[in-house]
Amino acid sequence: MSVSSDAPDVPAPGEETTDTPEDGPAPGGTETQDRTPGRRQRPTGFGPLLARLHFYAGVLVAPFLLVAAVTGLLYTFTPQLDSFVYDKELTVAHPAGAPRSLAEQVDAARAGHPKGTLVAVRPGSGASTTQVDFALPELGERAHTVYVDPYSGEVTGQLTTWYGSTPLKTWLDDLHRNLHLGTTGRYYSEIAASWLWVLVLGGLVLWWRRLRRDRTARRLLLPDLGAGKGVRRTRGWHAATGVWLAIGLLALSATGLTWSRFAGAHFGEALDALRSGTPGVSTALPGASADGQGGHHHGGSASPHAGRGVDPSAIDGVLDAARRDGLSGPVAIGVPRDGTTAWTVSQTRDLWPVGRDSVAVDAAGDKVVDRVDFADWPVLARLTRWGINAHMGTLFGLFNQILLAVLAVGLTCMTVLGYRMWWQRRPTRADRRALLGTPPARGAWRGIPYGALAAGVLAVAALGWALPLFGLPLAVFLAADLVVGAVRRRRQVTPPTDGTASTG
Repeated sequence: MSVSSDAPDVPAPGEETTDTPEDGPAPGGTETQDRTPGRRQRPTGFGPLLARLHFYAGVLVAPFLLVAAVTGLLYTFTPQLDSFVYDKELTVAHPAGAPRSLAEQVDAARAGHPKGTLVAVRPGSGASTTQVDFALPELGERAHTVYVDPYSGEVTGQLTTWYGSTPLKTWLDDLHRNLHLGTTGRYYSEIAASWLWVLVLGGLVLWWRRLRRDRTARRLLLPDLGAGKGVRRTRGWHAATGVWLAIGLLALSATGLTWSRFAGAHFGEALDALRSGTPGVSTALPGASADGQGGHHHGGSASPHAGRGVDPSAIDGVLDAARRDGLSGPVAIGVPRDGTTAWTVSQTRDLWPVGRDSVAVDAAGDKVVDRVDFADWPVLARLTRWGINAHMGTLFGLFNQILLAVLAVGLTCMTVLGYRMWWQRRPTRADRRALLGTPPARGAWRGIPYGALAAGVLAVAALGWALPLFGLPLAVFLAADLVVGAVRRRRQVTPPTDGTASTG
């Protein structure tokens, strides 16, 4: 985020005044300047137009970015926080001996939590406990998870979870996504993701234009340490930080948009149209009877707490079938709703290389009836999965977490430096009417060729449809800017004092 402009800097008290306009006339005279004495020159063309958009977008959108950066930083280290807060539930104190059967562990979980419908089991291994999920109507999307020591069969704790996430992780996730404001709060995060890439790319273009006469790596990548105090030093640090973080910030923007409310819905529709959505295994069992029994439970009487016609004791055979079919590593076992559907076993490895293979198993004969491998997912679906994991800090483990923390701290610093530039550019003379930092002059669009302007309008309209929370704020900004400009032009017309009509 930057609030720099292409206009000459207004010096703060004690600052040198040797700075020059950021762009100046473009080659070929495409930019015009008003040289009338006593009037502010009006640069025109793409650079000043981008500077004006960058300035106002930075000032208005920066609070959303700042909140997203701070809440994202808090979420980044949830694995370590979970290990500390929920050590008793997640970790086996003394792993030793052979694990007990899953059926025994499920029975122990049921004994500790008699209510609810068994919906999923995540077997523990090593020092990790087994997690058994029970659905309750009053919990909605959440589940009651019972944690079981796989070696002793003892229950180590119970938590209300959201798709396997602990209460702390769920709370921090909601804070980052919607500030605990529900659907309304999701607008903030989508605005941040929709505008972050605009500000990053716009800032890179403005910084390149400023340094086009000295395109050295050092000038582009490092701040000018010899600059005096004031806006030039602040701008150097702001811009250099943005250059170093640009790729990561663009990736955060893109991945954040994939599960946003409006842009994410458009993204999902596009994936479906391209047949690139996330595939899933078919759980339909041929030959199942209409009453749901179908002979597909594993023998014995079905538990009244499981799905109708489903025997939880079949879970060991289901897992063995999945292991024989090649599913290794951590998995989640989905319990069918009734005897007409298959069990599912899916890998849950988010660390690179990602494991997301899944199978459907007919418990009647412990036979795999369908399989979908992650390697066979459409390219866009795999890219989406990798992007989500990277955004959540799980793709590359601790390195991924540290990288996200650096991006969050860097974005916070850039936002603060941007506002500092705005303050440093405030008028310092009594005859200046602006209260705070002076924005770039309006009217720059008049210097853009009509063909390029028309193409730009169409491109922005398309982006506004795809990213509604980019398009709507932009439309509001443009409308407000036009109204303010019209009001100021009317105020600049001096009324006649001799009673004659004004000639404008």
